[in-house]
Amino acid sequence: MKLRLLAVTLAIGTAAIAFTVQAQRGPSSGPIARYDMRAGTMSGFGGMGGGKGGMMSMMMGGGGNQVQHELLLRLGSSTAATGAPKADHFMPAGAQLGKSVALTTPKVEPAYEEWKGEKPKGRLLLYWGCGEHAPKGQPVVLDFAKMAAGQFPPGLWTTSIPVDFGPSSTNSKTFGHWPSDDGKSAKPNSSLIGAHKIIGNYSPEIDFTLTKDFMQPLSISAVTQQSGSSLLTWRTIPDVTGFIATLIGGRQNGGQMGDMVMWTSSANRQFGGGLTDWLSPGQVSPLVRDGTLMGPQVTTCTVPVEVTRDTPDYRVGTLAAFGPEENFSYPPRPADPKARWDLQWTARVRHRSITNWMEAQGMTMGTSNSSMGQGAQTGPNQQGKQGKECKKKGGLFGGLAGAVMGGGSGC
Repeated sequence: MKLRLLAVTLAIGTAAIAFTVQAQRGPSSGPIARYDMRAGTMSGFGGMGGGKGGMMSMMMGGGGNQVQHELLLRLGSSTAATGAPKADHFMPAGAQLGKSVALTTPKVEPAYEEWKGEKPKGRLLLYWGCGEHAPKGQPVVLDFAKMAAGQFPPGLWTTSIPVDFGPSSTNSKTFGHWPSDDGKSAKPNSSLIGAHKIIGNYSPEIDFTLTKDFMQPLSISAVTQQSGSSLLTWRTIPDVTGFIATLIGGRQNGGQMGDMVMWTSSANRQFGGGLTDWLSPGQVSPLVRDGTLMGPQVTTCTVPVEVTRDTPDYRVGTLAAFGPEENFSYPPRPADPKARWDLQWTARVRHRSITNWMEAQGMTMGTSNSSMGQGAQTGPNQQGKQGKECKKKGGLFGGLAGAVMGGGSGC
């Protein structure tokens, strides 16, 4: 009886494994073409100037916390073009990009050029985690001169979340991308909802219908607390799967760059890599569970006192919200697990929303409580503490203003 029961159990287990293998079976061949769309929403400091003039518009007090859309398109194929490479993406009228946009095949990829200037000086201080104070063992201190010489400490940048560039000229026989030099760009009121079609001479015809649009913009408030920490507050938005906040700042010593600080809201030491890339819901979910990312219901994070203490001259922050993903392929997977599945194409559309802010010489830009320009009218409306009065010409903000405006110190 026991042997019979064991035999039945093994048979059921074997059948379950076989079913799982069949259910997860990949295509017999292909895809011939891979298409990648990335739809982003930018607000705050990064959205100022309406995409035209950027920093100049902000310096002149205009722009405020405007919203911009970005759209990145990449087509990779395993086949060569018939003649000169040509491909067009035909979009719904709501995209406001005309009948189509042309995907350009780059002639030569830009080559990496080694830095031959003066070796950087100073240190890089790494902090991470939300809270009134940085935990024991922080900051991790790195020497810029050693890093410039190629001496990077192990584990500096995250390897668990690699950057996913999608199709490129290095992993495709023929490659095209947009934006290009056609002068077109997504507009603040562009919409992606509707039918899309990609037609080219180096890939099968690709067509799909999108139901997800650009994500809503983020708005963040940065308020200095009595302790010296900075309270970040924002409102969640639809379709968000997770958040991450990052900050870069530092101090100047006699007009020279001093220590630089990098901070992330991650509960564990995770920097760079794909952390601020276009992460899918499947990637975000485990990162929320282990504390690398903040969950979609989180709306506050405190930047530790030690971080604000070590960034007295300037701070540039980013809040990123990861969004939904839509996937398409042709032809569909056959119902018969033994039938061949020759995949012609796949298409992937990812979304994110990002807001940036900047604090320098007592002025805050890009937040809902900005002390310069017009802040967004959403989110908490609290005014942060003003920093030290601008006393010295040629400081960070003065340098930026002078460089953009062609003169002047900003003080």
